[in-house]
Amino acid sequence: MHAPAFSISRALLLVTLLGLAPKSLAEEWPRFRGPTGMGQTTEKDLPLTWGGESADKHENVAWKAPLPSAVAGAKADLNQSSPIVSAGRVFVATSHWPEGKTNKEFPEHHVACYQAEDGKLVWDKVVEPGPWLLSDLRGGYTAPTPASDGHRVYVLFGSAVLAALDFEGNLVWRKELADFKSFDVAIGASPIVLGDKVLMLCDKNNRHSSLTAFDSKTGEVAWEIKRPDVAFAHSTPVVAEVDGKSQILVSASNAIQGLDPADGKPLWWIKTPGDACSPIYAGGLVYSDSGRGGPGIAVEPLGSGLLPPERIKWKIDQIPEGLSSPVIVGEYLYRMHNPQVLKSFKLASGEQAFSTRLVGASTLASPVATPEGRIYFASGGKSYVLKSGPALEILATNDLGDGGHGSPAISAGRIFLKGNTTLFAVGKK
Repeated sequence: MHAPAFSISRALLLVTLLGLAPKSLAEEWPRFRGPTGMGQTTEKDLPLTWGGESADKHENVAWKAPLPSAVAGAKADLNQSSPIVSAGRVFVATSHWPEGKTNKEFPEHHVACYQAEDGKLVWDKVVEPGPWLLSDLRGGYTAPTPASDGHRVYVLFGSAVLAALDFEGNLVWRKELADFKSFDVAIGASPIVLGDKVLMLCDKNNRHSSLTAFDSKTGEVAWEIKRPDVAFAHSTPVVAEVDGKSQILVSASNAIQGLDPADGKPLWWIKTPGDACSPIYAGGLVYSDSGRGGPGIAVEPLGSGLLPPERIKWKIDQIPEGLSSPVIVGEYLYRMHNPQVLKSFKLASGEQAFSTRLVGASTLASPVATPEGRIYFASGGKSYVLKSGPALEILATNDLGDGGHGSPAISAGRIFLKGNTTLFAVGKK
């Protein structure tokens, strides 16, 4: 069974549906995991090798720029969020504690904008924290990745604040999330743009879970649906065309669901563990697992309401913890988990094709697949490039020496990687 092929025309259609106005054939990367939300790029011939033994020998590094915490010489949050690219600019969200502040206080929330061409800092703006002062910092304040519609950038921070800034760095609107104390440890879901709405999944527990659509221009609530049948989730929804119709695919700790994009109402669901792993769709199957350890499930999303057991096409009894999300290339699904183990499964059957350890690779950064079948397990630290297929084939290993957990962004032949202190553009100068 083959995953759908991705073409330039299909990618541009997806970009348009997401509310973007493409300014060139260079791919936009406007949200977590790119235009499809599933780690697929339309760009070919990306660099295979980069980095080196010393900073002055960084092969194929077009530019690098210090992140706000490095500029300030401050203690940084975990900052797992990933860069995005829109209209020739790279946006990142970071948090840090300035000198004199401890991590028992609110950090500064920063949104920084860089020119994609040369890495020049365009602006760095501070967003006022929301009401939630974290006592447990395992998830941190900056797990969510920004999203953009080509006019504004939308950022969510773990202090329970969602904000929109224009491309000049002006604050357009700011909203504090309700019932923030009901979240499990931290906020992990990223906002996504759908048409003129910004969607925010706030699955916290059975009493307070919800999906909210904010007007992208004003921040006013366009619609909100309560989700009393689902518990917590830290995954980002995916918009996919399923059986000829658009659906929002979500994974919560007790359900995988397809929702109506018009109002968020459930179209179908199946009771199975989800949570931190974003769902993925290809070959007529929706795959998800918990990310916290537990079974991996492939569901045929046909029908409505609670799907019958026969819609589960295959199941893997145990996928160990791995807070990244999978990628599908052709006939195979690739899933990274602790301790830095990559497994490949046949999409049609769930049969394992191979298992290997990618020493030093991040199990939080999610991979990206290219049209020619390369898979980039890339971060600001140790990275691997693989060739998809039935057997393991490593094309290259690389290291930028700035280990971070953000997932890569792809645009105009470059790979944008966010380390702990530095933002890198990998590609030709």
